[in-house]
Parts: sequence; C-alpha cells; structure tokens
Amino acid sequence: MRDAPSFDEFYRATAARTLRYAVVVVGDHGEAQDAVQEAYARAWRRWETVADHPAPEAWVRLVISRLATDRWRRLGGLAGALRRSGPPPTAPPPSENTVVLVAALRDLPANHRRALALHYLCDLSVEQISAETGAGTNTVKSWLARGRERLAAVLTETDTDTDLGVRDA
Repeated sequence: MRDAPSFDEFYRATAARTLRYAVVVVGDHGEAQDAVQEAYARAWRRWETVADHPAPEAWVRLVISRLATDRWRRLGGLAGALRRSGPPPTAPPPSENTVVLVAALRDLPANHRRALALHYLCDLSVEQISAETGAGTNTVKSWLARGRERLAAVLTETDTDTDLGVRDA
C-alpha cells in the first residue's frame, strides 16, 4: 500500500525546485508544468519503489529529462516535416457571405445553433439530434424551425441592406 503522507511530504519539499529545473530543461513554462505533473504522477504510481530509491528527487528529475527529450524529438520531427513540405498555403480571407452567416449564427440561441449544426453539418435526423441533446423530438423540430426563421430574417435583411448599398454607390 502506498504511503500518502510520505509522498505528500516529498512533493511539498521538492515541487517548487523540480518545477524550476523543468522550466530550464523543457524550455517552456506550460510544458514544464505538464512534465512535472506527469513525473509526480508516475512517482506516485510507483511510490513504494521510488520512496526506497537512494534519491527520489533525482528519479523525478530523470523522468522530467526523458519527457523533455521526447518533446524535443517530437518537435524536431515536426520541424523536419515542415521543412520538407514547406509552409502551408496562405488561407484566403472568408467571403462576405461567410462573415454574414457566422454573425447571424452567433445571434441565435445556443440550442438553435447546435440543432442547426447537427442537422445540416453532421446530417443527423431530428430523432438523432433528440437522442444526442436529450431534448424531445418536438423541441428539436421547434429549434430547427425557429433557427431557420431567424437566420432567414437576418440574411434577408442583410441582402436588402447590401442591395441598397450597391445601388447607392
């Protein structure tokens, strides 16, 4: 059985120092925190063995060093792939229609937006949406109908505004 009080004492005594070590070895504070968390989690899972180690803190630092090495290898592989393939092409800006549609969708209640996305983007039926959301089928039908009505009203209004703007110009 693991000795939680001795692990807690070990953690409190070494965590700050270990994090400082990890920041230097890993090179990124957020990644260092993740590495320290993983190292202490591994130490806890093996606490009976680690506690008997001549230097438990060194054991944790070794785990952090290995995690940092894995990270650097992974980043090196990604950098190599990027060099071979080149940078991704520049994405074109969204069309005016996309901007208008996204703005109109943001004005809808979340449940209407979700129902529309599940129905039109994921090709789910009303029954499948009902099962996924936990709402009744009539409620889902209502969300879809109201969402379409509000989108149509906003998009028609935007078309009218755009047409007027083009004629005035």
